[in-house]
Order: sequence, then C-alpha cells, then structure tokens
Amino acid sequence: MLRFALRAVAVATAVALAGATTLADDSTIKVKVGDKFPVVALEAAQIEKLNLKDAKTVSIADLKGKTVVIFFYPKALTPGCTTESCGFRDVLKTDDFPKDVVILGASADDVPLQQKFIEKEKLTFPLLADKEMKLTKELGIVSPKNAKVTQRVTFVIDKEGKIAKIYDTVTPATHPKEVLEFVKTLK
Repeated sequence: MLRFALRAVAVATAVALAGATTLADDSTIKVKVGDKFPVVALEAAQIEKLNLKDAKTVSIADLKGKTVVIFFYPKALTPGCTTESCGFRDVLKTDDFPKDVVILGASADDVPLQQKFIEKEKLTFPLLADKEMKLTKELGIVSPKNAKVTQRVTFVIDKEGKIAKIYDTVTPATHPKEVLEFVKTLK
C-alpha cells in the first residue's frame, strides 16, 4: 500500500512540474537578435494610422520595408504603462525621430480598452490587442507572475522583419528615449 501511495505522489509531482515547465517556457524569451519576428496577425486600436488598405488586423509582414518598434506592456491605463506609452507618444513628436520608424504598443488587453487608453492619453500610434496571447507566447514574454499578462519587453524589428534589438529590462520613464537613440543608428 505504501508503495502505491509513493508512486501516486511521484506521478502527481511529475505532472505539477510539467505544468510549471510549460509556464516557464512561455515566460522565457524564445527569440534572439537576428531572428525573424513572428508573423502573428492581431487586431489593433487605431489601426488606420498604419495606412493598410481595409486592414482589420496587422502583423510584421504588413510592415516590411519599415523599422518597427513594438513595446509590450502589462496592462493599459496603469501607471507604468501610461508613463511608457506617453513617453513614446512624446518622442514621436520630436524632430529627430526617424520618419520611417513605426511605433506599436501591445498588451493582452482587448481593442475597446486599448481604444480607451489611446483616447485618454492622446496616443498617436496603434495598440495591438493580443487577447489570446498568441504573439506573447510565441515570443516567450508571458509574465511569470500572471499568465494573462505580458512582460514589459520591447522589440526593434528591421526593414527585413528581423529582430535588431530586444529590451528585456525596461524603465518606463526613460525607455522611449533609449529606443529613440537606438533607432537613429539604424540604416
């Protein structure tokens, strides 16, 4: 009887560890600089700013030939996410921001909440709605603390659709200027 009980505990432990491994895989960045950025079509609030004819969704393939900055944030309308998003809004207004660079924000929030965020903070760029966390999981940036939230990570994608830079340590107040300095160095 004791042998069966021990075997049951071992099986339960293995199942629990397998589940933890799956979560860890989704919270560990799965891409690196030089990799092609995953092509995952997502709905977006303010998608018309991208000038994609009749588009309902957008993916990196739709933006080939442009440098793209996609900054992921945990939750719209929260303090850190607002600071970071407004920082990108403000650097976009500067004269030295390259005109061929596209900025996109992204989170697991739905389009209506992203739209509310845009309107409240007067954001001038689209916000991707990764509600089902398809892109988030493919990138490996699921929050280790909450499986329904993205980590705060920024990707700079070159004109060929390859990752040029990954920022996985982000300070919301200074990050947009840091990204601006990097994209100004790209050809």
